[in-house]
This record gives sequence, structure tokens and C-alpha cells, in this order.
Amino acid sequence: MKVQFGCAPINWTNDDLPSLGGELTYQQCLSEMALAGYKGSEGGCKYPKDFDVLKKALDLRGLQICNMWFSSFFTTFENERTFAEFEKHMDFTYGLGARVIGVGECGVTVHGQEETPLFSNCPILTEEQMKNLAEGLNELGRRAQKKGMKVCFHPHVGTGIQSLDEIDRLMKLTDPALVGLLFDTGHSTIAGEDPVEILKKYIGRVAHIHVKDVRSEVFEQVKSGGHSFLWGVKNGMFTVPGDGNCVDWMSIFEILKTSDYEGWIVVEAEQDPAKADPLEYAQKARAFMREQLGV
Repeated sequence: MKVQFGCAPINWTNDDLPSLGGELTYQQCLSEMALAGYKGSEGGCKYPKDFDVLKKALDLRGLQICNMWFSSFFTTFENERTFAEFEKHMDFTYGLGARVIGVGECGVTVHGQEETPLFSNCPILTEEQMKNLAEGLNELGRRAQKKGMKVCFHPHVGTGIQSLDEIDRLMKLTDPALVGLLFDTGHSTIAGEDPVEILKKYIGRVAHIHVKDVRSEVFEQVKSGGHSFLWGVKNGMFTVPGDGNCVDWMSIFEILKTSDYEGWIVVEAEQDPAKADPLEYAQKARAFMREQLGV
């Protein structure tokens, strides 16, 4: 397999709830990623915004940025704002090693609202919103292509694109040459879908992968108790591959082993670091994937 393994700093400090792990430094985060055997990192809210400072910190630890979340606002029709920010985002991340840009739609999302019940408030996009999102993503894809990069869209619970039906609609409206898919095992599961089915259907368009598992007992509490997405995160809804009880990893890995996928596989299991030591869980995930994938 021609894959590389990365880790997300959200396992140390949460981007949507920075107080979760707020006491941890970005230096500790990067050092522990490297110690656990990863070669790449996603972006994070704690990371320096100064290019030279972040590049030096990465180089010291033998790391690179493999992807950095980009927020689009096409569902609120803020196209020009999105395009302008995207240009700056591309330049910054390209210089740090990234060749993909994971785009998440944040115009009408509820996933970052700590008090908003997730499942009763998931936005449903209008045809006009979906069309503008697709056209906007195609334009981002054209701009990224000129830079030697690839846009991959991240279906994420609470954003309006989470179910397989919603993914299908967006994939049909976007150009496969311009817009790939960021496959996330955890968000597929929380959306009530089988991630194996999604990966099997779209492996040809997958340009980046996030791996995490789900603890079913917490997931059920989120649904039955009318809790927010961030309530679930704080209470351990997500965990790393090899620790949860929802994702069929053997089937996921079998699809990857028989595919031509050559990108990054990134551990992104946001938890409360006071309850789940990020280094311990990063090591556990890396050992599990090395054992199952042989790399």
C-alpha cells in the first residue's frame, strides 16, 4: 500500500471547543504525534499562524501538514468571501506540504453549537443551497488544480451533508476531476450510514481519509437524550481505530488494500484529553493499523 499515516491535533485540543485540551501546547501535540510514529499532521487551532514558526516546529519533528480543514460558506451564499479565504489557505498549506484541501461546509452547520441538539436540528439544504455548494466546490477545485492540489469535500454531521443520500446528491453535482471526497468513518457512522458501503461506492473519488471509531453507548445517549454533537465529543462518543465497537475495520481495510488509494490515512478521534491520554490513543491506533494493514 502506498499510504502515509497522519494524526489530527483535534485529539489534543478541540477546534470546535478549544477549552477541551486548552492547557496543552502545540509543541506537545506535535512531539507526541512524532513519538507515536506519524509523519503528517492536520491543521489545528493551536498551531501558529506564522508560516516560518510552524514550518520550523514541523521540521524539528520530521512532520508535515497533510491537510488543513477549510470552512466554506456556500450554503449562506458567501461565495466571494470563501474564494478569497481559500486562496490564502492554499498558499499557506501548500508550503507546509499539503496537496489536498479538506473542505467542510459551515454556512448553516450546528456541529459547533454546544447547546444545540444535533439530530433534531440537522440542517436540510434547499435545492438552491445544494446547487450553489456544488458550483462553489467546482470553482475551488479549479483553483486548487492550478496550484497542484486537490479539493476533497468532508461530509460532517450537522452541516447539511452527512447522509449517503446527501453525499450522492453532491457527488452527482460536482465534477469528479475537480472535487474528491474526504472519507470519514466516524461521521459516516454517526450519520446512521455504513461507512463500508460509502467507501466501496466512492473509493475512486476518495482523496483523503479520516479514521475513528464510535462508542455505541455514548452515541445512543446523544440520540435518545437530545444532546449536541459537542456533548457527545466531551463524553467520549469518538475513539480511535481498535478501541470502539461500531466500525467494521476488517471490511474497511480490505477495500483499501485492494484499491489504488495512495493518500493519507489520518487518525482523528477527538476526545477529552483529560480522560483519554492523546499519546496513548495515538499509539494504540498506529499499532492497530500497522498490524491490520502491514504498513
